[in-house]
Amino acid sequence: METIDQTTQERRFFERGPGIASGLRDLPKHLGIKTMSAGLVAAIFGCSGPALIVIGAAEAGQLTNGQTVAWLFAIYVLGGFISTLLALHYKQPINGAYSIPGAALVAGSLATIPFNEAVGAFILAGLLVLLLGVTGLIGKVMRWLPMPIVMAMIAGALIRFAIGTVTALGTSPVIAGAAILAFFASMRLTKAIPPVLAALVAGLIAAIATGAVGGGAANIAFAAPEFTMPVFTIDAFFAIAIPLALLVIGAENAQATGVLMAEGYKPPVNAMTIISGIGGVAAGFLGGHNANIAGPMTAICSSEQAGESKDGRYAATVVNGLLFAAFGLLAGAAVPIVLSLPSALIGTVAGLAMISVLLSAFQNAFGKSLGNQTGAFVALAVAMSNVSLLGISAPFWALVAGVIVSALVEAGSFGKKQAA
Repeated sequence: METIDQTTQERRFFERGPGIASGLRDLPKHLGIKTMSAGLVAAIFGCSGPALIVIGAAEAGQLTNGQTVAWLFAIYVLGGFISTLLALHYKQPINGAYSIPGAALVAGSLATIPFNEAVGAFILAGLLVLLLGVTGLIGKVMRWLPMPIVMAMIAGALIRFAIGTVTALGTSPVIAGAAILAFFASMRLTKAIPPVLAALVAGLIAAIATGAVGGGAANIAFAAPEFTMPVFTIDAFFAIAIPLALLVIGAENAQATGVLMAEGYKPPVNAMTIISGIGGVAAGFLGGHNANIAGPMTAICSSEQAGESKDGRYAATVVNGLLFAAFGLLAGAAVPIVLSLPSALIGTVAGLAMISVLLSAFQNAFGKSLGNQTGAFVALAVAMSNVSLLGISAPFWALVAGVIVSALVEAGSFGKKQAA
């Protein structure tokens, strides 16, 4: 019976979930200070530094303010919609956003490829992801991958956030120090106040006191979205579409899937892939590079900082999704405000929010009884290296390297140990 159920599940385009009605019905009882603060932190993280990367890419392509606002509108509104839809339907903290490395990739490509051709490539990238999701190939691959290798990739990809907290302490000791002290003091003294919220408030107070708020700037004023007619070319397909699709699958979706598994969820891999493909196509028509599942924000909203009970953490994703959509609707006016927050505060709070996720990832990656230890270590090292080959970022290559090494030197345990 279990084999039949699994086969039936694999044939579904979308895995079954409790349903949106169930998610809406239970949402009020899960909306508390912890879920709302985790959703707020995830939104601040996603609407600050990453938005600046997109704006920088737009400047590199000499886009108009209207085209830049349309780009932000596409990825944030659709990203927020993905968060809200999947969180309510599956009652899991599955966050939507966009690929940050993808924005950097596009920034480099716009030096030689016109933006209308890039928009055509955005749409094709979404179609590629959608095809992989509809065929169910990605779900089968994720079930085949050994869990220690996936968890090690997650640890290596997200460890930079924890390191960012230490770096921020060196560059802005007052702001970062206040946030860190408040975080751990809250963990020790009270359960009523979420540590991540205490860190955010303390860091913000320190930033205001030291005059650090208001230093950010974005070369963009309020403007109406200006949409671009797509043009499809071979050059843009190979330069942008294929690498962008691989980034969505090999980096963003893989990270989010691993994070959810580390926290004890059973993520709907096919649905996550299909919705990322649809989001990519829709965002492309609106002038954005993609809208897909987001790894770091899923990590924040699925951690213990979003509540002790994992059944209710999806409420944090709903909060994050609504804030994301609002940011996209008001992008022209909201970007300068959010970017006025000091980067040290954003980096510190994001790193603190990752602690429980990183602990779970390391615990599920390295243990003699788990097997695949050499492959897991290689995956960790590659993911931490932040190497980029053929336009594809480190998390994808971490999985590839980990699997190859494990298959070569740990053949006896490769097929027997628990799969991801």
